[in-house]
Amino acid sequence: MKVERSHGAQGMVGRLRKVVVRPPDETMADADPARWHYTDRVDLAEARAAHEQLVGALVDWGVEVMVHDAPLPDHADSVFVFDPALVTDHGTLVLRMGKALRAGEEDALATFLEKAGVPVLGRIEGDGHVEGGDTMWLDHDTLAVGVGFRTDAEGVRQLRGILGGIGVKVLDYDLPYFTGPEACLHLLSLISPVCEDTAVAYPSLMPTAFWKELHERGVRLLEVPYEEFARTQATNVLAVEPGRVVMLDGNPVTQKLLVDAGCEVRTFPGEKLSFKTEGGPTCLTRPVLRD
Repeated sequence: MKVERSHGAQGMVGRLRKVVVRPPDETMADADPARWHYTDRVDLAEARAAHEQLVGALVDWGVEVMVHDAPLPDHADSVFVFDPALVTDHGTLVLRMGKALRAGEEDALATFLEKAGVPVLGRIEGDGHVEGGDTMWLDHDTLAVGVGFRTDAEGVRQLRGILGGIGVKVLDYDLPYFTGPEACLHLLSLISPVCEDTAVAYPSLMPTAFWKELHERGVRLLEVPYEEFARTQATNVLAVEPGRVVMLDGNPVTQKLLVDAGCEVRTFPGEKLSFKTEGGPTCLTRPVLRD
């Protein structure tokens, strides 16, 4: 008899069954933009309305949405639930944030997942740092990791040790400096898979070895224009299943590329939340169960 899995998201495009979200709260609205590297103050009502449109798209497409709303004072970025953890077939791998202001999000999300029946597989500890935005599943048993200002070599070493125990290979790639340590340039800032062999991407900043790995795997890259990469986060696209995606509005060129590639696309407003705070639909969701 087949046993139904309750958790496990070792992939980027399989049918999304369960996902964690965290609605914007007063902590984000009260955040000092200079301290948090936001472009402007967040209007809470407007941010929540945008977030609700994202959640609505997921619900419309049959995704079970789990709401993590435990109080986290002075954690304005905690809405970006993709970053503090990975959910494997064997449980949660609790990460350790490279942005110092985000320390503490990890255990809060791990506790929420434990209460939902997802055990802890392991933790990044000590001097190691890994943020979820620097991780991308190339297949069920291969994880690509970007090393930059948010994820370091010690974090990758620990990640490799933990995931090696469940048969996962970790490939690491150095990320570019780009606009410096205060900005958020994750590996997933540069690419989002939309089906097994297609991804939207901004290849100009990709590590060469990473590009070669994708090329060898036969992944077609839909190249977004610089303006939509730099200003409106066109590379931040969430696959709900192969060829069915959610993205931020304001990216007409990339949206057309996706539609021409056969994708069904839903959009939600980016200006009131994502464009101010450097996080789109991928960042705003933590997959818990994918096919």
